[in-house]
Amino acid sequence: MFRLGTRGSPLALTQAGMVRDALMAAHGWDDVEIVVIRTTGDRVQDRALAEIGGKALWTKELDRALLAGEVDACVHSMKDVETLRPDAIAIAAILPRADVRDRLIGAETIDALPHGATIGTSSPRRAAQLRRLRPDVTTTLFRGNVDTRLGKLAAGEVDATLLAAAGLERLGRHDTGVAIPLEVMLPAPAQGAVGVETLAHGEARGLVAAIDHADTHRAVAAERAFLAALRADCHSPVAALATVEGDALRLRAQLLTEAGEQAIDGSAEGADAVELGARLAGELLARAPDAIRALFG
Repeated sequence: MFRLGTRGSPLALTQAGMVRDALMAAHGWDDVEIVVIRTTGDRVQDRALAEIGGKALWTKELDRALLAGEVDACVHSMKDVETLRPDAIAIAAILPRADVRDRLIGAETIDALPHGATIGTSSPRRAAQLRRLRPDVTTTLFRGNVDTRLGKLAAGEVDATLLAAAGLERLGRHDTGVAIPLEVMLPAPAQGAVGVETLAHGEARGLVAAIDHADTHRAVAAERAFLAALRADCHSPVAALATVEGDALRLRAQLLTEAGEQAIDGSAEGADAVELGARLAGELLARAPDAIRALFG
């Protein structure tokens, strides 16, 4: 039986179920086994990811299981996957992308937040974007799964929080929060995309490739190439979104200082995802103020 590795959070299990169903439909299989693997990121909830190892906290245990042959493929939220991956592992498929926007929970709009509001978020990108729009607000570390974060909000620990629309919708929380327009807040690179990794060589890669959504894969590749060219990490306030327009890709991006006082925005078009991401990264860094350039490279 084909074995899918995944984290054990409700959202991760939902996403693994999406991949399982797609594989069963593509190949006429009766079942796919879902193997839950507990990650360091799930165990350590009281510190920012950047302080304790970055995005690898979501992937290293899954990578180990894949490389050891304990699973045939691993399911990831692509925004949690490092840009530099082991040569032995390949992104074999990405599912059709969901809503890429953030949702604000606790107020109808960012302008409607109370003066001096405290916003819970673990994302440097969201914190910087919020403080650029509302310099009076403060942000505080907010980690845990969706229910944990919503519980902290309900308990009054913060005035509001931001969560990805895609995750909320996959959990059936279609009416939770208000979507923030992309013109107000660009998302994290690869937000809303679910990816499946396999060994770079072997039968599993071809089997999983059958469920790949080509347009989403191209868009995410451009966003990840943008991150890679910046050498961005978990400390870096970066937003990026690629869209497919005919045969071409259009990539929009924003770099910010950590407190959001300064930002640089830009866009570019091209046919090759990796070239496009690298080119826009170079263009933005060339125009960026020193305070932003200091965060990258």
